[in-house]
Amino acid sequence: MLVTAQETGFTAGCYDGVLLYKIEVMEKQQEINYNRIAEAIEFYRHHFKDQPSLEVVAEHVHVSPFHFQRMFKDWAGVTPKQFLQYLTLEHAKQVLKKGTGVTLLDAAFESGLSGTSRLHDLFIKVEGMTPGEYKHGGEQLAINYSFAESPFGTIIIASTHKGICYMAFVDEAEETALQELKNQFPNAKYRQLSDIIQQNALFIFTQDWNKLHEIKLHLKGTPFQLKVWEALLRIPMGELITYSGIAGKLNSPQASRAVGSAVGSNPVAFLIPCHRVIKANGEFGNYHWGPTRKNAMIGWEASKLSSAI
Repeated sequence: MLVTAQETGFTAGCYDGVLLYKIEVMEKQQEINYNRIAEAIEFYRHHFKDQPSLEVVAEHVHVSPFHFQRMFKDWAGVTPKQFLQYLTLEHAKQVLKKGTGVTLLDAAFESGLSGTSRLHDLFIKVEGMTPGEYKHGGEQLAINYSFAESPFGTIIIASTHKGICYMAFVDEAEETALQELKNQFPNAKYRQLSDIIQQNALFIFTQDWNKLHEIKLHLKGTPFQLKVWEALLRIPMGELITYSGIAGKLNSPQASRAVGSAVGSNPVAFLIPCHRVIKANGEFGNYHWGPTRKNAMIGWEASKLSSAI
């Protein structure tokens, strides 16, 4: 039986308010769940050699083993025990060893494909800003920005009419994150708006790549930085590479330190996958948005890849 708004006493505005409230609650719960997952991953990161049990980690994050197992599998797609193997040094070394022969990574670099993997044929293309577009702090740029939830916490994402120009994780207040964006282009015109360019890029987090179209990035950087960022885009999901490995792909084998600097200045988190670059000894190393988040990304991608095989 259909019930009208008049019969229930709710107005359209009330329904909208209830819907917005439910969305806010869901987003808040997603943030709480990620914070718990991050706390668990941090624990795994420091204790993986001990192979801690489900009960030990669940107690550490103050939830029951049953709830922790279910929450973790909802987030990662695999059990905590399976996820733990992706965070070990031996697993990273095995992934790196695949680079000794002809690999998917080699094929991606040689063919010029961007963002390829066994899961999808996503193309992410980079367009460098012209000197005029960021002259005097970007005074000729109109930038839309919005805040969104991701599997790795809240993000701020920004776009020009040509593509995504910035994406970063929000670890403090939104106002602080917005100011960091404005520091990149202090004289640009800003508007809080989630446009189609941003919405399309955010589909990458849903794994629903049938809805993904070509993602364009509109970036400010030196020619060398742009080359490094384009090289990062050719690292397939689930693969890892070293700084020297990227330098070699760019035919600049002595430029590992310069590559590291360019990786560290990546303005578009996750979409440009600098988290897939690790140390030559297999250690994951540091990350601009924290080593725990880097571990989460590497493990999350490995779990998605394994579940699709």
